[in-house]
This record gives sequence, structure tokens and C-alpha cells, in this order.
Amino acid sequence: MSEAPQPTAAAEKQHSARVLPALVLAMLAFSVVQTAVVPILPSLAKELNVSGSSITWLMTANLLSAAVLTPLLGRFGDLRGRKPMLLISLAGLVIGSGIAVSTHSFSWLVIARVLQGAGGGVLPLAISIVRDELPRQKVTGGVAAISASMGVGSGLGLVATGLLLEHWNYKSIFWMGLIFGLIAFLLVIFRVPKDPVVDKNGGVDPLGALTLAGWLSALLIAVSQGNDWGWTSTKTLGLFAVAAVVALIWGIIEVKVAHPLVDMKMMARPAVAFTNVSGLLIGFGMYGSFLVISNFTQTPAKLAHYGFTASVLHAGILLLPSALGSMVAAPVGALLIARSGPRLPLVLGGAFGAVSMAFLALQHDHQYDIYLAALVFGLGVGLAYAAMPAFINGAVPPEQSGIANGMNAVLRTVGGAIGTATMSAILTGDTMKFPIPLPIQLPTLDAYKHAYWVTAAMCLIAALVPFAIRQVRTAGQPAPELAADREPAKTGA
Repeated sequence: MSEAPQPTAAAEKQHSARVLPALVLAMLAFSVVQTAVVPILPSLAKELNVSGSSITWLMTANLLSAAVLTPLLGRFGDLRGRKPMLLISLAGLVIGSGIAVSTHSFSWLVIARVLQGAGGGVLPLAISIVRDELPRQKVTGGVAAISASMGVGSGLGLVATGLLLEHWNYKSIFWMGLIFGLIAFLLVIFRVPKDPVVDKNGGVDPLGALTLAGWLSALLIAVSQGNDWGWTSTKTLGLFAVAAVVALIWGIIEVKVAHPLVDMKMMARPAVAFTNVSGLLIGFGMYGSFLVISNFTQTPAKLAHYGFTASVLHAGILLLPSALGSMVAAPVGALLIARSGPRLPLVLGGAFGAVSMAFLALQHDHQYDIYLAALVFGLGVGLAYAAMPAFINGAVPPEQSGIANGMNAVLRTVGGAIGTATMSAILTGDTMKFPIPLPIQLPTLDAYKHAYWVTAAMCLIAALVPFAIRQVRTAGQPAPELAADREPAKTGA
């Protein structure tokens, strides 16, 4: 590993003002692109003349690509430089958006969504760059801003989709991703400096990368398609079995090789392992709640006797407080982390999520119920996302920051896929019966209540998990074993 000389205070201040906005915009660009298509999948199915089950591949392909590429880009950033990998990540987002704008083919649109998934690498790479470039007293706030941008961008993406569809067609959504991505790409080129930390002693682990991609692919395809194929079908169970076997092989490989893609000892540290569990559960709650609330608000009230007959735009506006809540939570989370460590904001994040979903299970008759629940849930997501990188960065050395945060991002994605599939299964498993057949199936109100309660339970568990971490540190306070690793060896005279 090589480290550049520490910059002066004036240079640090200049770096803070130049670097952070570029990284936040990059994170916003990816999160907006990832969620913007969610509300328009039914209309895209009609536009592209494909079945409802096939159109879900536009989300599955993106989630799968992000899950596989995020840790790989994070690790290559540790090895060869964060800025080059961040540019590759954004280039994938831009090229994918460009293809989506130029095609009317469903197959090419799936390919475009795969390329856009490369943007998932922005999160771990941006967090590592903040840790490298910003002065220590600003690292916590910078990391919190980037991580919370995931929740902000997801909420804004839903609103932007509705606004664009009110005046243009679905292509405008991909134009939005293309423009955001290009601006972020240019800002990174001109504002992010060359990496001060590169792990030159590390090596590439192609077999570890291949097996990681294998088990993640099998798992996410099974989870995403389980509702359509059937959870007990041969394809679904077979993919779950493949995922389990390949994951075991991957773990064995990572323990044996000299330069693993993922250091399993690092992953087993309590601050990393339990934070990853929380990440999976919070991801479940965020993506699951977006699906349930969006569907609930768009339900025709006269037919179902619940819901608000909302348009895509109206549904996005009802969820807009979640983005505002995440925006507010970033500086609040940074302040709490600086004062008492990352445990409190992570606990509060899960607790706020649980309270908001439990509230909706009990009270959902008025639009202001949705506004209030979305605001509280957004606060929770923002606090949790601000705290998770602080836990991880306090437990790993700088040269492992990219892969450690990358695996946390992967588990958030996996949690999101599981949450979406679980909510879909609950809603489709209990539908209303009408005297005459209808072209759509409407879940019963009880189905929505069950979905809210399940999401609340997952968030509550996420709030309890941090208490399993005994020692709490921030990025500026390395764990004792890390400090010992960095002490020069004593030699005899």
C-alpha cells in the first residue's frame, strides 16, 4: 500500500468543497435511475408488448448487475484507484441510459438496465474517496451525506417519473438518467483528485469474483422470479440450491487464496457482520415499503373501498416526504455519530421504520397518514444509511474500505430484492373477489395490513441488531487489531 503525503489544511478545505458535491450527485444519479422505472413497469409492458412477468426483468437485471458489480468495482478501487473505478461505474450508467433512450426493443432495454447497474459501484467508491480526501472531522458528515443520498434519490426518482410522464413518454425517464450521469461523470473527472491510497500489495482473485457473481445471480433470480415461477417450482428451488452450494464454495476459496476478493476475517468482525445484517433488513424495509405504499395509493378507491386512486405522479408526491426525511437525517446522523458513535442512529433508523409501518397498518384512511409515515420512514432510512458506513469504516483499514462497503451495499440490494418479492407475494396471495371478472387483481385491505406489519417487524429487528456490537467506533478510531497491524515490527539491534 502507498500513501500520499497529507495535504495542508487549506488544501483539505478546498478538497471538501470540490469533492463532496460531485460524489453526492453521482450517488443521486444512480439511485434515481435504479428506482425511476418501478412505477411505470405496467405501462412499459403495454408499450413494449411484453407480459407482466417479463417486464419485471427490467428491475431484476438492474438489481443483479448492481449486486455483482458493486463489490467488484469496490475491490478494484482498493487495488488500482477509486477515481478510475468510479468513472467506469458512471460510464456504465451513462452508456446504459444512452441505449435505453435510443431503443424500442425490450431485449436492448434489459441490456441497458444491466449496464446501468454498474452505477451501484458509486456507493463504496464514493465512501472510500471521502475517507481518503476529506479532513478527519468532516469524514463522518461526508459519508452520511453520500449514504443518505441513496434514500433521497430513490424518493425523488419516483416523483420525477410522475412529472415526466405527465408531459412526455417513458423515454424521458432514461433521458433524465443520461443527463444526471453525464454531469456526475464530468464533475468526477474535474473535481475528484488522484487516489492517495492504493493497495499495491493486493492481488486479483478471479475465481472468487466468478463464484461471488454465481451465487448472487442464482439467489437474486430465484428471489425476483419466485412469484411468477412459484416458490416450490423446480426452477426456483434449483436456483436456491445452486446459490447455497456456490456460496459455500466461494467462502472456501476466499479463506484459501493469498489475495481474496473478500477478506472473510474482515467480514466476520462483529461491527461488519452485524452491520451487514442491519443493511439487509433496512434494504428489505425500504424497497418493500416503496412497493406497498405506491400500490396502495394507486388503488381505485371506488372499486376497492381503500386507496386514493392516485396517478403515478400523485403516488410519487405522497412518497416525497421520505426523500425529505432522508435529506434531514444525513446531518442529524452525522452529529449523533460524532457525539456518541454510530449505534444510536442505526437503532433509531430501524425504530423509525418500524413505527411508521406499524402506523400505516393501523391508520391509512387519509393522505396525510401516508405523508407522515413516509416522512418518518425517510428519517429512519437516512439515519440507518448514515450509520452503516461509520460502523464499517471503524472496523476495516483504508485499503479494504471499498470492498467492505461494497458488500454492505450488496446486502442492501439483496434485502431490497427479498423485500420486493415478499411484499408481492403477500399482495398477490390475498386478492378481492368480484361478481364479474376484472382485467386486474386487487389485494384485499388485510393483505396490505399484513405487508405493513411484516415490514415493521423487519425494521424492528434491524433496530435490535446493533446491540450485538459491543465496541463502537467511527472511521477515525480504528479497532485495536487494526492499530496493532499498523505498528512497525520491533527488530533487534
